[in-house]
Amino acid sequence: MHARVMKWLSVATLLLTVLFWKSAKHFRLELDLVVSAAAAVVAAQALEAKKYYWVAGFFAIALTFNPLLPVFRPAGTTALSIVVFSIIPFVMALVELRPLPLMSIPSITDRNPGSRSL
Repeated sequence: MHARVMKWLSVATLLLTVLFWKSAKHFRLELDLVVSAAAAVVAAQALEAKKYYWVAGFFAIALTFNPLLPVFRPAGTTALSIVVFSIIPFVMALVELRPLPLMSIPSITDRNPGSRSL
């Protein structure tokens, strides 16, 4: 549930950044914080699902948008293209990375749960 919310939040944030690119420099810290946190959550979800290529990709996105230790700060059309191309993995992750289903809690009173009704 939380991973899905973070994916949608990052897609919305990146789309709003593209739409308001002229004033994006004023909220660059917020953009970096939301996208890097969402990428870390999705990387953790991919690690749980044992999809290591997804982990590497979202780890790279988290490093690119890291607000604490910025790797590099591109400007102009390079930064815009990075923002645009960062939308694609999040949208793909919405389809590909589904959360694992929760298993039912085993009964401690019956060795064969579900064999007879109470």
